[in-house]
Amino acid sequence: MKHSLSSLLLAAVLPVALVACAPSEAGTTTDGGLSGKLTLTGSSTIAPLALEIAKRFEERHPDVRIDVQTGGSSRGISDARSGLADIGMASRRLKDGEIELTAHAIAQDGVCMILHASNVVASLTDDQVRAIYLGEIENWSEVGGEDAPITVVNKAAGRATLEVFTKHFGLDEKEIQADVIVGDNEQGIKTVAGNPDSIGYVSIGTAEYSAGSDVAIKLLPANGITASTASVGSGSFPIGRPLNLVTFGEVSKLQRAYIDFCRSAEVHDLVTGLYFVPVRTAQ
Repeated sequence: MKHSLSSLLLAAVLPVALVACAPSEAGTTTDGGLSGKLTLTGSSTIAPLALEIAKRFEERHPDVRIDVQTGGSSRGISDARSGLADIGMASRRLKDGEIELTAHAIAQDGVCMILHASNVVASLTDDQVRAIYLGEIENWSEVGGEDAPITVVNKAAGRATLEVFTKHFGLDEKEIQADVIVGDNEQGIKTVAGNPDSIGYVSIGTAEYSAGSDVAIKLLPANGITASTASVGSGSFPIGRPLNLVTFGEVSKLQRAYIDFCRSAEVHDLVTGLYFVPVRTAQ
């Protein structure tokens, strides 16, 4: 019997400000250079990358301030549309109902299943993952593991990772039988690393970085393809997604300059340093 989601809510999906901010008057110039403020909100997958790029951009343009806030891709879409943010962050493709927005891909990522590093299960089929998340498989012994109940970790509503996951596995979000609800990727990784019997799914980039930093998780392959930045870059990993900056309407000079910088070879080291794939290799 799965527990009530409300009783096991791990993290309320409240916006987290990496730098506190307010919407800006963006795109003015001083002595031929850029100045002003930009506000970015949305995907917690993109936020660390956007912040690192922002730091480098500010170093080159001392009169520019860029503030980055998380809160999920749905927030990024909503804030870009309403004008609460200059640029939204969405770690998924735009939907049919979002055609008034413009997506600017800055990197490519994937979504993978993760287990605790001590779990003897080496792989799961799509059908097995689906059955686990529907509550039809509740013990690891049913899929070749130890005799232990499975702790199902799921993403909160509004997270692009959840949408990518449910689409790939053909799941209805309302039918998922979860024990723990998490917000961002870091929460998902900490939860799985702290519970040997848990299963979750997160950004491949974040997971690969964490596993390489001796966090007690392991990445599961999908359809026999290793979950890695390399497989995302080659296009062979089956659960891929773009990491998009999102704008609404005409963009200012400052918005355009920052977006172009995010897509340029000048930040490829930052993209790969966070285990994502630069757009030049992702396209």
